[in-house]
Amino acid sequence: MREFDLVIVGGGPAGMAAAISARENGLENIVILERDSELGGILNQCIHNGFGLHTFKEELTGPEYAERYAEKVIAMGIPYETDTMVLNISKDRVVTLLSKGRGVEDIRAKSVILAMGCRERPRGALNIPGYRPQGVYTAGTAQKLVNCEGYLPGKEVVILGSGDIGLIMARRMTLEGAHVAAVAELMPYSSGLKRNIVQCLDDYGIPLLLSHTVADIKGKEKLEGVVIAQVDEKNAPIAGTEQFYPCDTLLLSCGLIPENELSKNCGVDIDPRTNGPLVDEGLETSIDGVFACGNVLHVHDLVDFVSEESARAGASAADFVKRGGTADSTEPVKVIPQNGVRYTVPSKIHTAELTGDVHIRFRVTGVFKDCSIVVKAGENELLRRKSRILVPSEMQDIIIRQDKLADVSEDICVEIEEV
Repeated sequence: MREFDLVIVGGGPAGMAAAISARENGLENIVILERDSELGGILNQCIHNGFGLHTFKEELTGPEYAERYAEKVIAMGIPYETDTMVLNISKDRVVTLLSKGRGVEDIRAKSVILAMGCRERPRGALNIPGYRPQGVYTAGTAQKLVNCEGYLPGKEVVILGSGDIGLIMARRMTLEGAHVAAVAELMPYSSGLKRNIVQCLDDYGIPLLLSHTVADIKGKEKLEGVVIAQVDEKNAPIAGTEQFYPCDTLLLSCGLIPENELSKNCGVDIDPRTNGPLVDEGLETSIDGVFACGNVLHVHDLVDFVSEESARAGASAADFVKRGGTADSTEPVKVIPQNGVRYTVPSKIHTAELTGDVHIRFRVTGVFKDCSIVVKAGENELLRRKSRILVPSEMQDIIIRQDKLADVSEDICVEIEEV
């Protein structure tokens, strides 16, 4: 059985950033396992620009961003195995994989980083009435067809959901000659970044219908059109508001789900709010030596944040191996989201063993204006940061200084305080 200090599952931006960081922190015996035929993950099909502003201080396309990390992985001599599917991870970190060259194989790891990314929510999870005709795609599938396969799914398009992929595909389909009739969004606010609403919808005159949903799909063999209706405060379609949109293509951009089947089979504790693992400040899961980062942990809006987070996971894995695989001996304090905060990453912090400042990332439950982000431990206020506006589509990142956490033994609460 082959043995490694660190096995990284996933060769996208998270996996590559984690591998580079682990090598820079002293780990030599590393391997990246990637099920696709090349490194890069989802970025290989994201040919639009806007990546890398935080990491490289310039705008890059997805493939350009991925290439910079892949080139560094190769330059540092970090081994990677493509066309390799990980089938299982045991609690004692034995990884079962399937590859063309070796067949089914077990390898042993001193530490594991989960970096499998996320997947799109399919039609089956949306409970839309109607048949299943040709012409209904997830936005990411359509993106791959257009950008990688050179195939245009249709000419008359309606998009359900205003996630970033859906917004970007509204522009992409328009540029390829299709007509995008509308983008319908169930919530009273968009789930995509503001810049994407402006650049992908407003600049092309594509209407965004907030508090609307697809109430019916017409067509049996091929898609003939969709019925869009306004929804009430319980997200139920309002009778009498239905409008028929003829179309041959419906793109679904209704959220992303962290890809955690391997994590669950391994026994990792999952946060029901993020559908990702529960982790501590070093991004270690409930299983010693198993770490998680990137979109498998929680869905990010910028790949730059994925890279930064994954670098911390790589450094933590290296530290775990160098400590001989010993876990933190102290009891962590919980990080509790409340009053407008939907979740936090991490969900626990070992305050007695910190070696640096702690990042806490979270999303809010709605739109808040002229408010403050407040972090408390009992009556002790650890941080207060004013904000003009907070929206669910933008992940928040706050940093708590190590000296502020040194003597904290009570649960830490993160909340939004309105004026």
